[in-house]
Order: sequence, then structure tokens, then C-alpha cells
Amino acid sequence: MKLLRFGPSGQEKPGLLDDNGKIRDLSSLIKDVAGESLSDSALAQIAQADPQSLPEVPEGTRLGPCVGQVGKFICIGLNYSDHAAETGAEVPPEPVVFNKWTSAICGPNDDVEIPRDSQKTDWEVELGVVIGKGGRYIDEADAMNHVAGYCVINDVSEREFQLERSGSWDKGKGCDTFGPLGPWLVTRDEIADPQSLDMWLEVDGKRYQDGNSRTMVYQIPYLVAYLSRFMSLQPGDVISTGTPPGVGAGQKPQVFLKCGQTMRLGIEGLGEQCQRAKQA
Repeated sequence: MKLLRFGPSGQEKPGLLDDNGKIRDLSSLIKDVAGESLSDSALAQIAQADPQSLPEVPEGTRLGPCVGQVGKFICIGLNYSDHAAETGAEVPPEPVVFNKWTSAICGPNDDVEIPRDSQKTDWEVELGVVIGKGGRYIDEADAMNHVAGYCVINDVSEREFQLERSGSWDKGKGCDTFGPLGPWLVTRDEIADPQSLDMWLEVDGKRYQDGNSRTMVYQIPYLVAYLSRFMSLQPGDVISTGTPPGVGAGQKPQVFLKCGQTMRLGIEGLGEQCQRAKQA
């Protein structure tokens, strides 16, 4: 299934995309695409519904972030060997973990705000993993049973805030609108191999990122198990698993996002996003 959320910001309703590309309202079945609605049993119940019996949502309705009530927005840095190489960094001996604040989350096609005083706002197409079953000290062999599905994430980043302003990366990663999620949460049964997905990003029609999740260093089962050693994972938590090469900071000379530019990005089987950059 392709689950989604639609409607005005802060008032989103749950929905799904039917086989004809129409959005159907799931409000009669679940309150939100969030929390316990992401369990295997809850998803199986939703899958039994006939989409044609559900109300059709008008075309042009805003898509919100595909997951609601996100508790943790966990990110993995330098997790693609070819991206690490372009930044001049070595592949880390353990996953680099940082956070985006949940206030960074926005819809897949909402405007992205360039922060005040920013000179180095950058892009990163990433494969998002959404937790469906919580746990601690999860076995790597059992890790995929804790995954509800996948989505596209743009890990928008301000490189000066991240790397030149002292402290952790978080201050350059969690600005408002720096976490577009969606368009859909695609349930894990629809993606045969999440470690073999083409992914790309363009700015004003120029393709900068053109990679594949196969070059991910620490793969999804390992990441789920690893993170669960340091925190409990809960339904609706989002893990952003790293980016392939082609970020602005990796260009020679470096290139950063400017107001009025448009980012388009997508991942095979997971849909596309489109954001216009504007000044905060």
C-alpha cells in the first residue's frame, strides 16, 4: 500500500493512493498514519478495505508529511561510500547518528525555507525507514519485522551551521522545513529490495544526485538493530539512512540553494517530491 496524509498543515487526514492514482480518505478506518496504525496487524486490516468504497479526495489537495506524530527523527551521516568519498571523509567505523527536530517535518511539496543568515543551504535525497513495531535491543535478523515501510526524505542541511559553528551537526540539520517526508509511506511488502533502489535529485532541472541505495554502508537491518541499543524505537519513528553523492557541498566549486530555485527528487517505487526554496 501507499499510505499518505492530506489536507492543510496541522489538520491532515489519513489516506491511501489507489491503483488508479486517486487519493482515498481513510478517516473511517484510522485516525492517522501514525503510531499503532503502523503495526503489521493494523496495516493488514487497512489492506482488506476496498479502496473504491472510500471517499475520493479532490485533485490538487495538499499532501502532508506521510507519517504523523513522529516521536524521533533519527539520521545517519556519511552512510554511502561514494558520498563519503566526495566529502573527503573516511567511512566511519560505526554509524554516525544525529537528529532532526520534529518541527523540521513538512509535506513533500511544501516550500523549503532558507534560514536567515544562511549561505550554505544544501540538499540530500535519502531513503526513509518508518518503524512499525517498537523495541529495544532488536536482533539484526529480526529487524525488518520492525519496519512498517519506506518514504522519500530530503535531508535539507545548512553546511555552515552544521560544520562551522561548533558543536554537533544538529543545528544545521533541524531548521524548520528541513525535513520533507513523502509523498507516500510505501509498506515494506511492496519493496522487494530496499537496498537496490535508484535515487536522484535535481535543482532547476539539473541533476546533481543520481545514486542507488546499494552503496549504503550500514544497511537497514543493521541500522535498526544498532539504533535500538541506544534508544527504544517506537511506532512512527523515522530513520533517514544517508545520501548518495552529488550534494552541493561536494561540487567543485561548491553550489548551494538560492531563493526561487526548485528541488525535485525521488526514489524508485517511493514517488517524488518537489520544493521551492524561499527566504525564512
